[in-house]
Amino acid sequence: MMKALTLLTALAAATPVVAQQSFAAPEGCEATLTVQHKGCVMINVWQCEADDPGDQWIALLTQAGVFSVQKVDDEFQWLENYKVTGNEELVTPADDPASLTELFETQIDTWDFTIATEEGEERHVGFDMLTGETVEIDGEPLLTTEFQGRTLDGDGNEIEAGSGRQFVSEKHRLFFFGIAWDDATPDDIIDMSPVEFIYPGESGFFSSSPKFECNVIESGF
Repeated sequence: MMKALTLLTALAAATPVVAQQSFAAPEGCEATLTVQHKGCVMINVWQCEADDPGDQWIALLTQAGVFSVQKVDDEFQWLENYKVTGNEELVTPADDPASLTELFETQIDTWDFTIATEEGEERHVGFDMLTGETVEIDGEPLLTTEFQGRTLDGDGNEIEAGSGRQFVSEKHRLFFFGIAWDDATPDDIIDMSPVEFIYPGESGFFSSSPKFECNVIESGF
């Protein structure tokens, strides 16, 4: 359900929130996972004692530094997002909340929710669907999904419509980037698939440096 199209467009123009050589979870929180993706991006994941059970924080990093820090719940609802293009917050209650439970139980989850941004409200409408296939990447079992979604402004005008395929983990209750394209230009495919899953104690855990395809992405920008 994470939309690679919007993300990569924003990454091209953005400056980092923080440019740093190391990364650490905040005090009172436990670092749990690092994932290195294609497209010169990576994520660090942590959980905090003060949060509701199942809540997770995801920091997205580029070679320039931290691009965004997002909080999600155990259904992978986007609760809060702090990023270089502006902060965002979920408007509750959602008309049709995102639900990993529904996805795992019925193989499809529709969603219709609104995000309050600094420029106004954005409505996200679409679905995630399991394909029935399981893949293993770096030893990590992942379910494959297909998604289609639209983003509308406060007046109902379409900002973006995109589709793609992603990965979802029952173990971590997280989505991971896959491939995505704008519905108007389906041949322009963006691939940000995961390459490495890194756990505490392993080399590269909670790194601040993406390592895959960075020269390619930099030349493209």
